[in-house]
Amino acid sequence: MDAAVTKSNLVRLKSFGFSSTMIRFRNVRELTRLFVIVCIMISQSIAEEQEYTEEFYKREYSLAKPYRGLGFGSSSQWDLMGTAVVTPDHVRLTPDQQSRQGAVWSRIPLSLRDWELKVHFKIHGQGKKNLNGDGLAIWLTKDRMLNGPVFGNMNKFVGLGIFVDTYPNADRNHDRAFPYVSVMLGNGTIPYDHDSDGRSTELGGCSAMTRNAIYDTFLLVRYSKKRLTVMVDVDGKQQWKDCADITGLRLPDGYFFGASSATGDLSDNHDIISMKLYQLTVEQTPGEEEEEEVTIPSVDNMKQFQVDIQEEGMSGVQLFFTILFSIMGLGVLAVVGLVVYGRWKENRRKRFY
Repeated sequence: MDAAVTKSNLVRLKSFGFSSTMIRFRNVRELTRLFVIVCIMISQSIAEEQEYTEEFYKREYSLAKPYRGLGFGSSSQWDLMGTAVVTPDHVRLTPDQQSRQGAVWSRIPLSLRDWELKVHFKIHGQGKKNLNGDGLAIWLTKDRMLNGPVFGNMNKFVGLGIFVDTYPNADRNHDRAFPYVSVMLGNGTIPYDHDSDGRSTELGGCSAMTRNAIYDTFLLVRYSKKRLTVMVDVDGKQQWKDCADITGLRLPDGYFFGASSATGDLSDNHDIISMKLYQLTVEQTPGEEEEEEVTIPSVDNMKQFQVDIQEEGMSGVQLFFTILFSIMGLGVLAVVGLVVYGRWKENRRKRFY
């Protein structure tokens, strides 16, 4: 009897063990199937995201490796100017030499309403801090391929200029650290003032350590619904840092993208690695769709963006002598007035005799 019970228990144990193995096997199969399904869904999502990005990447407005469509041929989409040269790794606007100017300009006028431009650039050289210059500029302007004093482009330009200024010409107030990124909007009558580092026409800006950086340096410019946003990524964190945010800014269609640079007595290498443009899909209200065509660049409330430049005040000694000489001058004028008045009174008295 005991032997029969024992044998029955053994059979049950074997049956239980076999069932447990089957359950574990089924669980493994289910987990494997679930894992495969998740992988397929993730891959499809990534593929869809890549297709979305590629769909709105505007190759005709972009400059990227291997730099096809750049040169002097009839099929080229970008033109070089001045000292700009193409290498396998970058477009060098100016070498680390004095008195150089170079630029690269798109041939195709921009026809997008909402867009985003990502610029990968590099500024580097042998000069010590504040002994280097002058910087580079990113442009969206009416005119192209014109040399000038504003980072290698013409002054009194019409359009948008974003400047990466590496040399402080007027750092008397120490109100900012250099390199400094600033935004300016030109209408053909406003000059850029190098002596004040463009403070009087600056719409917004920020300090960004872009020179001799150990990380890749990027600049992001986004324009949508009359709002211009500028961000930087220069510290290797792959995170955008806000630099400027300007509302009420209007840009006409048909302007040209470009990048330029200039060196003077001080110099640096100024390289453009890529300029990639993306079209943004933004829902427009009926009122926005029917807005009048913009013909001249403008910005609302221009005065609120202007930076006051404080002139250096007079010292105490200068103020003392200024007051002293002013009092002496008033005294001399009073004496002269009294003498003239006395003679006039005497002559008048003689007429009565």
